[in-house]
Amino acid sequence: MIRNDNEKLNIDKIRNDFPIFKTTGRAYLDSAATSQKPECVIKAEESFYKESNANTLRGFYPLSVKATEIYEDARKTVASFIGTDKSEEIIFTRNATESLNLIAYSYGMTNINEGDEIVVSIAEHHSNILPWQMIAQSKGAVLKYLECKQDGSFSDEDIEKAISEKTKLVAFTHVSNVLGRINPIEKVISLVHKAGAVAVIDASQSIQHTKIDVKKTNVDFLVFSGHKMLGPMGIGVLYGKKEILDKMPPFLTGGEMIESVRRDSATYAKLPHKFEAGTVNAAGAAGLAAAIGYLEETGLDKIHARDRELTQRAIEGLKKIKHVHVLGSDDYREHNGIISFTVDDVHPHDVSEVLSADGIDVRAGHHCAQPLLEHLKVRNATRASIMFYNTEDEIDRFVSSVANVRVRMGFAD
Repeated sequence: MIRNDNEKLNIDKIRNDFPIFKTTGRAYLDSAATSQKPECVIKAEESFYKESNANTLRGFYPLSVKATEIYEDARKTVASFIGTDKSEEIIFTRNATESLNLIAYSYGMTNINEGDEIVVSIAEHHSNILPWQMIAQSKGAVLKYLECKQDGSFSDEDIEKAISEKTKLVAFTHVSNVLGRINPIEKVISLVHKAGAVAVIDASQSIQHTKIDVKKTNVDFLVFSGHKMLGPMGIGVLYGKKEILDKMPPFLTGGEMIESVRRDSATYAKLPHKFEAGTVNAAGAAGLAAAIGYLEETGLDKIHARDRELTQRAIEGLKKIKHVHVLGSDDYREHNGIISFTVDDVHPHDVSEVLSADGIDVRAGHHCAQPLLEHLKVRNATRASIMFYNTEDEIDRFVSSVANVRVRMGFAD
């Protein structure tokens, strides 16, 4: 029985907070690609440019000082949100992809050597595979894959086997962007540390749905993108333990990441500015801080409950449709708002087009996770991704549209 938790989350009020829902009647089910933005986030960026636009950290006049305060306050907001009291452990980037490349180039090129092993899960987004391919090829290291079962789960035995005394770094997604499964990152991190290695966790698909505490998990590096958690595009986060970041060389060099420059040498700035070369995205940081404020005010526990309720409704509906196959677990609780599926004899792009004609926005393709789909023996899939701002009516419209795909493509049923 699907519970009605609307008394816990006022969905009408929430929908009213998002301007895009006032201008379109489409059902937006592609939030895993990018989430919609509440008014407070849009206003935070607009306010920065209208009232505080100046280059941060570079001027002593009032406008620049104000811009710097907004930017650094945003850093403190992010730090508090993920459970660290050291704001210098928060590095602003463009997105999770840049954060992962920063770790690969700065930490990987310095600390991984010939014969060392890098372990990545087969469920990773390409952004958490390609940087480690590059490091392995450049340094003569070995790239190993930790493979999941068909339901997306990783057994304790397989995790333990994958990590050895040769392991120097393990890259693992908290939530798969294809299957939505929540992975046991605390267990992985513990095993990684026993081997004397470091753990890199991609939280891009989890940070907006559930509370993450970097101190509790003891993670070495955590990355996520602002645009998937109600924030603006063009702002991302890298969290790293201070003792590790201090020893890492800069990823990019240039303006603002220095203490002094001479003709033939330079002294780099302290954390976090050592890793933030050039003019920063201060307006994006302000928007990200506003997004975090909105998530916290709404309540991550309530958000998680709402996501789960809608996911249950969608999966139970899809299970009743002949010729439709949901990838991963049959348990809706293992999908975290992400549902990838196939329809017999119909290409996912065609499924997407049929749904789009019905005013429903989903994604189709390999979802930047080709190794995972190959492992699951699927080339492409259609993905619906749910956020707490979606409605029961949108889920029902989605299920109804999927139920008619084969008929509309010319099949008898």
